[in-house]
Amino acid sequence: MKTKTTLNIKGMHCASCSASIERALKKQPGIVSIGVNLATEKANLEFDAEKINLNKIQKLIKKMGYQAEKGHFLEKIKDKEAGKIKKLRNTFLFSLILGLPLFYLVMGKMMGLPVPSMPLRVNLIIQLILTTAIMALNSHIYISGLKKLIQRNPNMDSLIETGTLAAYFYSLVIFVNIWLKPSVYQEAHVYFESAAFILVFISLGKYLEALTKGKTSQAIKKLIGLQPKQAIVIKNGKEVKVPIPEVKVNDIVLVKPGEKIPVDGVVVNGYSGVDEKAITGESIPVEKKVGDNVIGATINKTGVLQIKAKRVGEETMLAQIIKIVEEAMGSKAPIQVLADRVSFYFVPTVIGLAILAFLVWILSGQAFIFALTVFVAVLIIACPCSLGLATPTAVMMGTGLAAKQGILIKSSQALEIVQKINMIVFDKTGTLTKGEPVLTDVIEINGKKEQILQIAGSLEKNSEHPLAQAIVQGAEKQEIKLFEVQKFQAIPGQGVEAYLDKQKVFLGTRKLIENRQIKTDFIEEQMVVLEEQGKTAMILGNNQGVVGIIAVADTLKEHSKQAIEILHKLGKETAMITGDNKRTAKAIAQQLGIEYVLAGVLPQEKAKEIKKLQNQGKIVAMVGDGINDAPALAQADLGIALGSGTDVAMETGEIVLIKDDLRDVVRAIDLSKYTLRKIKQNLFWAFFYNSVGIPIAAGVLYPFTGWLLSPIFAAMAMAFSSVSVVSNSLLMKLYKPRVIQ
Repeated sequence: MKTKTTLNIKGMHCASCSASIERALKKQPGIVSIGVNLATEKANLEFDAEKINLNKIQKLIKKMGYQAEKGHFLEKIKDKEAGKIKKLRNTFLFSLILGLPLFYLVMGKMMGLPVPSMPLRVNLIIQLILTTAIMALNSHIYISGLKKLIQRNPNMDSLIETGTLAAYFYSLVIFVNIWLKPSVYQEAHVYFESAAFILVFISLGKYLEALTKGKTSQAIKKLIGLQPKQAIVIKNGKEVKVPIPEVKVNDIVLVKPGEKIPVDGVVVNGYSGVDEKAITGESIPVEKKVGDNVIGATINKTGVLQIKAKRVGEETMLAQIIKIVEEAMGSKAPIQVLADRVSFYFVPTVIGLAILAFLVWILSGQAFIFALTVFVAVLIIACPCSLGLATPTAVMMGTGLAAKQGILIKSSQALEIVQKINMIVFDKTGTLTKGEPVLTDVIEINGKKEQILQIAGSLEKNSEHPLAQAIVQGAEKQEIKLFEVQKFQAIPGQGVEAYLDKQKVFLGTRKLIENRQIKTDFIEEQMVVLEEQGKTAMILGNNQGVVGIIAVADTLKEHSKQAIEILHKLGKETAMITGDNKRTAKAIAQQLGIEYVLAGVLPQEKAKEIKKLQNQGKIVAMVGDGINDAPALAQADLGIALGSGTDVAMETGEIVLIKDDLRDVVRAIDLSKYTLRKIKQNLFWAFFYNSVGIPIAAGVLYPFTGWLLSPIFAAMAMAFSSVSVVSNSLLMKLYKPRVIQ
């Protein structure tokens, strides 16, 4: 049995950490898929529970030197993050306080500052004490680095540890020799300040990284913060305040003006305007009356509402949105695969390059201290963190920005697919049209209008189809009495049939009637006229023949035409897929400007039609309501599902549009392209930084310029490399959505 879960991973310091966890778990039998995200510090797992259990997985991760805890997706990003940031800040500040006098002692004279004269031995003792204290403050780096070296799986901390300890112990040897033989080693130089200031800058980098990385998860924190804490429940005629977890389905909840609606439900009493901006991105308050659905975490603006709870806890729309956004933030884009491969081999490669550079300079005749400086600089400047943070931080920002606009991007894979899409296929009913058709025509063939509508209404009152509801409502408006039918049966994509007064009656397409051996050619002209007007014409018949024709018309959604026009301007091809016949479908398509029409397609055949387009070389996005269109949404390269009310947790579709506005298809494409552009920028700078920084640290410029990179400057560069990548992702806050009038 396959099981999906998310684990919170503690103790990861760089991309090689996340890569090594992934690699180790992939080797385990029973692991179906594993994605470890450095930015969110989470692992998304799918495993076969019959071959491996969660406890064993956690033990394996613990054995590697990390902690793995099961985390509920609604669990708040608590004070742990704030505590971690505070600890890193204090480590940096205390390291800096100890480092400044050390810097003053060593560099003061060179900078023209008055430095008190003191014996060399005293000076060196002060340097040794200050450096040792700074190393003790940053002991977590040494513990982590040593563990990884022992496990033969070195990480970034291993590089820092090796580099600083090399400088420290070299200086310690010189210090001992100066102390024992001051006349011989009077001119020898120690490098305590290099080890100390490397750690000062590394601690600054870690603090800034945690600070900026935390900001990329602001979107999920704000979503979690939307949740009300309490609700007023009416019990036995009294108003009782209860915590949100205690609200149960079917409870009547009272919501006063200015309060947040605590649960998803239906209005049973009252009238008000509700601000749904936090959930749907829609700025104008929506009027709510008895019978209307309301969404939890939205704000009641004017009147008092009594709401019957329909979804509570994890079932609410907000909970589902949080789950979708968090899973998207933790997912891994295909573009990250190369970076992950590089990250896994990165640290061992850097150690090898540092040793090679050391040997090359020694063999070329340079002094030991020169080769040691190169060795330390190469180790310190290398930063796998920037590679590991390049993609997830941009994905976190992009999915967060999308959620604010009522667009849920369920995976980072969707971000990459979007830019390749060249054809967008729309379902008709409920997607391009309102899905709320009205009765327009009743044409007599072998019966009177009232009788035709009475039979059709009696048949269709058993059906949930929008066309059926239009016929029933049309009959009810004319106050026509409807009868009970027997042996009702719906024939998918064709119509319905049943028995009325022991007579079999049918209502549906030509195909349905012709399959009953009833001729329809004599009414073809009337059918064509209706269909060319964009109406759906249905034939009512019985065993004796055709009784009449009923036509209904569905109206276009407000922004459908505009959305299609913008997509055409962007160079995208559009198509419409529907179960309607060609004439009706073409009439609707003509109104929208859609040239490619797939008509008369049964629900189960939609996926086949999508596959045909893919076989023609099209990269297809399918836009549908996520119910009848589920197979087609799954077949398409990108499935875009319309979120109808609280049905956001559809498994179909990589993108869910909460609002009923097709212009969000354009916005989703635009935002996805922007996010992918940021990912590419981040990866470019991460690769560029390391590919340029490491050779410079190795001394490739020295033969031509005489310039050698100081380990201190290498530490500064390394500290700010990952910060710059995360900062570039944070600039996504400046993103301005495509202006659509």
